[in-house]
Amino acid sequence: MSTITLLQQQKHNASRVSIFLDGEFAFSVTLDVALQLRKGQELTQPEIDALRNQDQVDRAYAAAIHYLGPRPRSQAEVERHLREKKHEAEAIAAAIAQLIEQQYLDDTEFARFWTENRVRFRPKSAAALRYELAQKGVDREVAQEAVAGVDEDAAAWDAVAPKLERWRDLDEPEFERKISAFLARRGFNYDIVRRTVRRARAELQS
Repeated sequence: MSTITLLQQQKHNASRVSIFLDGEFAFSVTLDVALQLRKGQELTQPEIDALRNQDQVDRAYAAAIHYLGPRPRSQAEVERHLREKKHEAEAIAAAIAQLIEQQYLDDTEFARFWTENRVRFRPKSAAALRYELAQKGVDREVAQEAVAGVDEDAAAWDAVAPKLERWRDLDEPEFERKISAFLARRGFNYDIVRRTVRRARAELQS
């Protein structure tokens, strides 16, 4: 048995509390966990181990929440990030399960977000979007469902339209080459490229 001799809120992180057992620093826990403890409380070794294990989960969870702050992420992205930050595998698994339960992680919603964002700001072909989602660890069927509604002709035109004025003065072969190469890099197939080239030519001649 060990006795809690001090519970001390950390100066540089008010959300964490240092635990001293038998007069010596032992480990730290979140403030929520510390509120369930008291000075003079005796802890068995299994209880100490449980507190330490829970803190590993809490740390992984907090790191995941911070990583999710700027934008949604896929489950695989979060797992990879936590591994890179050297969190324990069991803590990662527990944190991921908690995030899924709380709906902070949902690959179906992430795939929808990613696709809508790309269509709006950086249009690409459905194949290119599926590839990007696969790179982020999204299941193939989930990715396919997310991109199923993409209008590739509209996406190709949206990608090209802002650049037409820049290419207006090019001769016809160079104009066609520019558009074709640009759209090919974004994954659009030959038929869509040809239709977009014709539409672009007509747009500039109107």
